[in-house]
Amino acid sequence: MITRREFNKLLLGTILFSSTSCTSLRKQNYIPNTLRLNLGYEPDTLDWLKATDSYSFDIIANIMVGLTKYTNDLRSIPSIAKKWDIDSSGKIYTFYLRDDAKWIDGRPVLADDFIYAWRRILNPETAGPYAYLLYPIKNAYKFNTGQIEDPDLLGIQKIKDNVLKVELERPTAFFLNLTSYCFYFPQRQDVIEKYRDDWTEPGKIITCGPFLLDKWTHEYKLSLKRNPLYNNPIPKLERVKYYIVPEQSSGFSLYLNNEIDLIDSRSIPISETETVRKMKETDIFSLLRVTYIGFNATKPPMNNKLVRRAFSHAINRDIFPKILRRGEIPTTSLLPPGLKEFYLTNVGCSFNPELARKLLAKAGYPDGKGFPKIKMLFPTREDAKLIAEAVQSLYKKVLNIKIELINEEWKVYLATMQQDPPHLFRTSWGADYPDPDTFMNLFNSDSGNNHGKWKNKNYDKIVASAASTLDLGIRKELYKDAQKLLLEDEAAIAPLFFNTQILLNKPWVKNFKHNPMDLLLCDEISVS
Repeated sequence: MITRREFNKLLLGTILFSSTSCTSLRKQNYIPNTLRLNLGYEPDTLDWLKATDSYSFDIIANIMVGLTKYTNDLRSIPSIAKKWDIDSSGKIYTFYLRDDAKWIDGRPVLADDFIYAWRRILNPETAGPYAYLLYPIKNAYKFNTGQIEDPDLLGIQKIKDNVLKVELERPTAFFLNLTSYCFYFPQRQDVIEKYRDDWTEPGKIITCGPFLLDKWTHEYKLSLKRNPLYNNPIPKLERVKYYIVPEQSSGFSLYLNNEIDLIDSRSIPISETETVRKMKETDIFSLLRVTYIGFNATKPPMNNKLVRRAFSHAINRDIFPKILRRGEIPTTSLLPPGLKEFYLTNVGCSFNPELARKLLAKAGYPDGKGFPKIKMLFPTREDAKLIAEAVQSLYKKVLNIKIELINEEWKVYLATMQQDPPHLFRTSWGADYPDPDTFMNLFNSDSGNNHGKWKNKNYDKIVASAASTLDLGIRKELYKDAQKLLLEDEAAIAPLFFNTQILLNKPWVKNFKHNPMDLLLCDEISVS
């Protein structure tokens, strides 16, 4: 049986061979009106109510839109909704849908399509990991947790086919931002019920974004083409082609050979970082993303907060920019510098080997004696491996504890994280919307992405209070209190660094704009 690595080598060879032949005929290094990218990994799913990974989101963000959409400066502007009203209480939103907003089969996008999608993600049987993002809606939490069973009790109502009324539990500072994200996108009930688990395949999936899914050869490549019914605005590109090449060195070779037009860190091996930093087309910028070590708080000894605090104090964060060389910002806090008003440098467990050893001894493991065997999970990727090895070395040096490292291919890793993560895991979290809540509510007791399964009712209350107040000063203090509880008192996770992104794009790629949420939006890009 051919391995994934062998398969991708064959893919690379095929692409390079075909390009050599084609280039000699067309005598140009690009395909006009076609953008070629390396996705890196196979999308886990294109069902936007179930996706959890950035590879899936990269595709979904270009084939779907919602009531509002993000600009590259992360403002939420009208999209399917041409306008909206907010009542004086701040709890009732009325959205007016555009008459010319259509699905790719020509049917108008209706209020019912949003109602169906929102009921579907909140249905406990869907097991949508992001269902908690809809909890600002009246009765959404109760419906999702089975406390009520009648979906008509949800604060979602069709006034007309093109008018949608949404009632919230309480004023929510970032609700419009939420409507720009995929878990608030509409869905077609008739399509999902007809094709069931296969509804996201080409020829079956019905979308309403700037591009439509044209072809998908699993584990190999995926292509989009311009949606002729989308005019908000009309996309400049005719096609977007994604290769699925996990090996960073192979992705980088494709870029150097002009077979890919734009790459980011997922296609740049660590060994090439210094070379890349000197290339004239290189751009490095900060992201709203944090990388951290998660602890499974349900598995002894990580259920002991003294152990978790010891593990967090044992990490010297300053080593990661030296290892990765991408300008990462070491951190013990959770909220990135890009969220300016909320960024803190004095929260969390700073590197303190002596304190780490004292805490471990207090937990019953002096000098690591008697500490059970534990494992740390990371996804199969060069930079993730380097991070995991560095943390493993620190734990051995500071705490005299040996950690077994295990790595898994991307889809397997995602499944493990959802089902049964080990004692420790290296992961990261990027903002779903430009507000502190996207980081803070990740660790709520009812969050479907709280993989460490740490729960604290006081934390939940603080984060809920911060989300429902519009006073900036009060929000800042509440989030400071929440971070102190999460990162110091309980040490539910150990933040490592805030991520950066390296981007390289060929001169024929025009009007490309990066953004701190790392959304690669292709609707305004041109290739010529």
